[in-house]
Amino acid sequence: MTMHKTVDVNVDAMIEDLRTLVEIESPSRDLDALMASAKAVAAVIESRLGRQAILVESEAGPHVHWSAGGDPHVLILGHHDTVFPLGTLERRPFTVEDGHATGPGVFDMLGGLVQAVHGLATLDDRSGVEILVTADEEVGSRSSRALIEERALACGAVLVLEGAADGGALKTGRKGCGTFQVSVAGRASHAGLEPAAGVNALIEASHQVLDIAALGRPDIGTTVTPTVASAGTLDNVVPAEATVIVDVRVESAGEKERIESAFAALAPHLDEAKIAVQGAISRPPMPESASAELFAVAKKLLPDLEGKAVGGGSDGNFTAALGVPTLDGLGAVGGGAHADHEYLVIEVMAERANLVAGLVNAIRNT
Repeated sequence: MTMHKTVDVNVDAMIEDLRTLVEIESPSRDLDALMASAKAVAAVIESRLGRQAILVESEAGPHVHWSAGGDPHVLILGHHDTVFPLGTLERRPFTVEDGHATGPGVFDMLGGLVQAVHGLATLDDRSGVEILVTADEEVGSRSSRALIEERALACGAVLVLEGAADGGALKTGRKGCGTFQVSVAGRASHAGLEPAAGVNALIEASHQVLDIAALGRPDIGTTVTPTVASAGTLDNVVPAEATVIVDVRVESAGEKERIESAFAALAPHLDEAKIAVQGAISRPPMPESASAELFAVAKKLLPDLEGKAVGGGSDGNFTAALGVPTLDGLGAVGGGAHADHEYLVIEVMAERANLVAGLVNAIRNT
């Protein structure tokens, strides 16, 4: 198999579309900003591919869905929300310099969206292709998951346009991930006059942090990381309440079950302290077996491609869990996701756009 023959991708046009999307800020949960962003994404798709893109309203903001028509064969999956608050653009404007594009969201994942659209634009026949760009990936995909799963099952193959792994590698596996919140209820008392009359929620939370951290099994890919804690009100009051937030990553369904059961079984160490646990491992693991078939196709198109299993989650976790072949990390080559140094490598944009087009052709011809 060789790369399909297409008209050349216009990198300057890709950069202009990327500028358009980056300069419309789209922080998760900001419904007005996400509406503007969704309209911009739809306009870019329509201008490059024809046919109308539909805005699918949700409580988290509008998702963008586009279909080329015909029997569905492949779903191009991405998101237009970003982690950056309004005002980031003013501090860190879209810039093209020294072969890099920078600005909020260029790598995660607006660059990937633009590359996919321009790759598809090189194809004379786009039948069977759908694009779904969601509004809430960065905050758990609760409003979009059902739609993602529906279209993935209908299409039968998913290409996820999240940024590439280090060195431009595709993401062939992902850990399952989730967040837990452990709330501790104690009893307040005067820290000087009657310290023993209280139930110290901070001390109880400290016990819980040690118990929780001990659940990790990094040797088999399970990480359990307490990340945020709060307790107390005044420096002379025994704290009555405390909260601990925990990030969890797992590689297997068995570990997902073990960790969720362990959090449910957490018990207080102090008499009269009470514990409540919320949360779950909301994104199931994406096993490398889910990507093996599509990765082999990608390797035929670009023999130097590498694949890596990574710790972060994406919407590809959901589609892979359904048994739908899923290949991730097809988007921008660069780095700095969620950070101020986020960047995209311009010289690889055309190659990655053509890779998406080549994969689409290959999937439809099997």
